[in-house]
Amino acid sequence: MIPIKDDNPTHHFPFMTILLILGNITVYIYQMTQGPEFQAFIYRFGAIPWEITHFREVPNIPTHYSSTIPNILTPLTSIFLHGSVFHLLGNMLYLWIFGDNVEALVGHFRFFIFYICCGLIAALTQILIAPNSSIPMIGASGAISGVLGAYLLRFPRAKVHVLIFFFFFIRIVRVSALFVLGLWFFIQLFNGLGSIGLEETGGVAWFAHIGGFAAGMILVLLFEKKGPLRIRKSVLY
Repeated sequence: MIPIKDDNPTHHFPFMTILLILGNITVYIYQMTQGPEFQAFIYRFGAIPWEITHFREVPNIPTHYSSTIPNILTPLTSIFLHGSVFHLLGNMLYLWIFGDNVEALVGHFRFFIFYICCGLIAALTQILIAPNSSIPMIGASGAISGVLGAYLLRFPRAKVHVLIFFFFFIRIVRVSALFVLGLWFFIQLFNGLGSIGLEETGGVAWFAHIGGFAAGMILVLLFEKKGPLRIRKSVLY
């Protein structure tokens, strides 16, 4: 089930959402120019839990893999890195569909701060779960999970168009954001609980998604604008 758009129009141009998408694409293009150094770039700017919890580089890694910035800053830089074009496109699709409404809810500049805060909390959550992992965490999904959490809290009845695949059966259906994002969160939680104790297994940082989602639901209460927009918001359901 892949979301492709929502029926939740906004009168605010989502320029910060667009800038974030363009920023992520630009960074990925730069990553691709690294050629054979692509992996080293990820190790330098990705968030490695072991380095953050031990305040030093992972022992015995190649010299050119060492961070060129303080390790404590890598949870921030890691938000803008992606491991593949599919990783990038999947994240940007979710940001494009759900970001505009949350941006309208909190305001342009505050949306950027909200996005970064959710990304940092997401990374911290994964680090707390797997503090000794030496695998770099990268991707915008933790920050975008925060956007999804905020969207679910404030627009649960908005309709989302999703593409459903079942063998040769392909269909687009409209379902509530509560169903789409609630199911998404359940999948993250189910897989996250199953991954506990598997610190050296690569793949999805499930608890980053869980932490980011929870952060979004809480932080939107602090970041959202008050007044007339709250009335408009109820009309958009």
